[in-house]
Amino acid sequence: MTLAEGVQLVSFGLLAVLIIGTALGVVLLSNIVYSAFLLGGVFLSISGLYVLLNAGFVAAAQILIYVGAVNVLILFGIMLVNKNQPFTPVRRGWIRLIATGGVCAGLFALLSTMILATPWQISTAMPAGDEATVLIGVHFFSDFLLPFELVSVLLLMALVGAIILARREFLPDETPVGSVSDALTLPERPRELVPAGRETGESTES
Repeated sequence: MTLAEGVQLVSFGLLAVLIIGTALGVVLLSNIVYSAFLLGGVFLSISGLYVLLNAGFVAAAQILIYVGAVNVLILFGIMLVNKNQPFTPVRRGWIRLIATGGVCAGLFALLSTMILATPWQISTAMPAGDEATVLIGVHFFSDFLLPFELVSVLLLMALVGAIILARREFLPDETPVGSVSDALTLPERPRELVPAGRETGESTES
């Protein structure tokens, strides 16, 4: 797919803003479910960048694997683990915030340096479009067959783990007093009091 230079620049700017905005939402939002949904937005925006690079197969694989498998698995893991744990404030939590900010700033500086120092000229010898898809398929089933199969086994293990989490029984940490007896006993039906002589006489007549 060939686009005009102006369309490419505008599309790249919009996708870059989407990636940065959704990534900040993943980190800054306190609701982990919203963060997981925004992570799917990050993956979709990255697939748009692959489309601009004329790598349709990589864009489709990004959506199928990361959005359709990894992100959905993360959502299942969040929603199925229903452990209620009250929030407890961490002592000297500002130290962790400063350390996290320092690590993020260091990674940002490292990635920025790598982006500025890397030559990004496009080589005309590299295949693109359908030819790149054919070449990727050849490498998948020849040179990279073992890693390709190991990834499928890893996804299968994650799926089995999600099924085990979904089928487990919820066991509360503390059982309220009297709940066991109320659950295991039934109210008895009232009985009539019968004299002993009358009961033996009826049994003799029968």
